[in-house]
Amino acid sequence: MITNVPINWSELIGQPQAIELLQQAIQHDRIAPAYLFVGASGIGRSIAALCFCNALLSFGLSKEKSSLTQQRKAASNHPDLLWVQPTYQHQGQLLTAKEAETAGLKRKAPPQIRIEQVREITYFLSRPPLESSRLVIIIEDAQTMTEAAANALLKTLEEPGKATLILLTPSTDAVLQTLVSRCQRIPFYRLSSDNMKQILTSKKYEEILNYPELLALAAGSPGEAIASYHYLQSIPIELREQLTHLPTSPIKVLELAKKLSQELENETQLWLVDYLQQCYWNQSQNQTILETLEKARQCLLSYVQPRLVWECTLLNLCQGF
Repeated sequence: MITNVPINWSELIGQPQAIELLQQAIQHDRIAPAYLFVGASGIGRSIAALCFCNALLSFGLSKEKSSLTQQRKAASNHPDLLWVQPTYQHQGQLLTAKEAETAGLKRKAPPQIRIEQVREITYFLSRPPLESSRLVIIIEDAQTMTEAAANALLKTLEEPGKATLILLTPSTDAVLQTLVSRCQRIPFYRLSSDNMKQILTSKKYEEILNYPELLALAAGSPGEAIASYHYLQSIPIELREQLTHLPTSPIKVLELAKKLSQELENETQLWLVDYLQQCYWNQSQNQTILETLEKARQCLLSYVQPRLVWECTLLNLCQGF
C-alpha cells in the first residue's frame, strides 16, 4: 500500500492506543525488531504502518534528509524499505492482486506470501541500510504465509540486524505462534459509527451510509464498507433484484445460478455469500438459511463447480423462505 499521497498520524482515526504505543517507541528510541499489527482489515493498520515507516526511515535524520526520505518512499524507490504483499503464481512470475487484476487473470485460489518472497526479505536484510538508520519491511496479510514461508521468516526474525519488520494480520490465531511470540503486538479496533461516518464522508463515500446492510456487514471497518460497496456495484441490478426476491420457478432458479457463476468473479461470489447472509437474516432471521449459505461458502472455497454450488444453494433457499 505504498502511496504517493502524504500520510500522517492525523489520518489514523479511532486508534489512539496504537498511535500512543508507536509514537512512544519512536520518542524513547525503544523500537522492537518486529511488530504485529492485529485487527480487521480496513480499520487503519496500513495507514499506521505507513506512518510508523515514515518515522523509522526518518529517525535521526536532518529535516532536509527526512523530507527527501518521504519523497523517495512516496515514489516507491526508497532503498531501505521493502513492502511485501500476497501474490499469485503465473507463468513463473509472482503477481500481486492488483497486478493480477490488471493482467486480467482469473483467480480461483487466494494470494499467498510465498517462500520466494521470504528469501527476498532475507537477501534484503543481508546488507546494511543505505540512507536511514535501519531497514524496514512491511508484510501485508501475514496470515496468508505458507508454512514454508512462515518457518523461513521465523529464522529471519531471530537475528534481523538493523531492521524492523511490521506484520499485518487480522488475528494472532491466524499466524504461526512462534512468530507471534517474537513480535510486539499492536492492537487495532473496529470503529464507532461516528468514526465510520467521518471517514466515509471524508473519502467521498457518504452514499454508503444509505446502505445499512453494507454498514452491518462492515462491522466498524470503513475499508470493508468501501470494498463491499464496490462489490455490490459490480453485480448487475437485475441479478440483485432476483436475489432479493428469489424466483419460485425451479427453472428460473437454475438460470439465476448459471448467471451468478458466469458473470461474477470468484471473489465477488464469496462476498455475495456474506451479503446474502446479512440480507436474508434481516428478512427472516432463519438460522437454516444462514447454514445453507455457509455450506455454499465452504464449497466455493473448496473449488466445487460454482454453478452447481449456486444451483443447490438457491433451490434450498427457496424452500427455506
